[in-house]
Amino acid sequence: MKALLKKLNLPYKDESIYKTAMTHSSFAHENNVEKNEKLEFLGDAVIQLLMSDYLYNEDLADEGQMTKKRAQAVCEEALVKYADKIKLYEYMLLGNGEIQKGPNASMIADAFEALFGAVYLDLGFNEASKLFDMVIKPNLKLVWGIKDYKSTLQEYIQSGDKRNISYHIIHETGPSHNKYFEIAVKLDQTITLGVGSGKSKKEAEQNAAQDALKKGNYDAKKII
Repeated sequence: MKALLKKLNLPYKDESIYKTAMTHSSFAHENNVEKNEKLEFLGDAVIQLLMSDYLYNEDLADEGQMTKKRAQAVCEEALVKYADKIKLYEYMLLGNGEIQKGPNASMIADAFEALFGAVYLDLGFNEASKLFDMVIKPNLKLVWGIKDYKSTLQEYIQSGDKRNISYHIIHETGPSHNKYFEIAVKLDQTITLGVGSGKSKKEAEQNAAQDALKKGNYDAKKII
């Protein structure tokens, strides 16, 4: 873990929290240690705030444009791109079965978020901001072309009569370290617009939104 901390030039206080950030639930289950899910939850919020601050200071045209760009920049695909730049997968702690397969996109994105959660807890917001400037900001050019179906669907729905969409888990299968989700996107909590599945909730939600856009024939040439 020291190699990663040195690479990122982090003046860490508690090395153990970074080890937890890299600990996938499969490793945690086999070794009876804490998994990284709580740090992932925290890190997601930290990255969202840092990205919002960055886009606000870029003085973009309006809230809608900022929301769309933020969604692109913090989606699972984008997080994996940032993580790849620091070869984060080399430092992840996986269970025996996962080692054979290697970490998937969801695992890598979760570890990246957990890293930001660890930095925030150990060193505070300013150091998390420095990490953002080092790892995320220089690589934003890689993510602006990512298709974010959730934002596109939200934008389409709210361009009409301001109705709401929400995402609901239909099925959840597999052990805690290897979940598979099926999620429905609904209009006003009742009307199912689309269904999608994936190895993470984020992936399943994106696929559900894409399914809704396809079924609705929402200007497919521009959106899909």
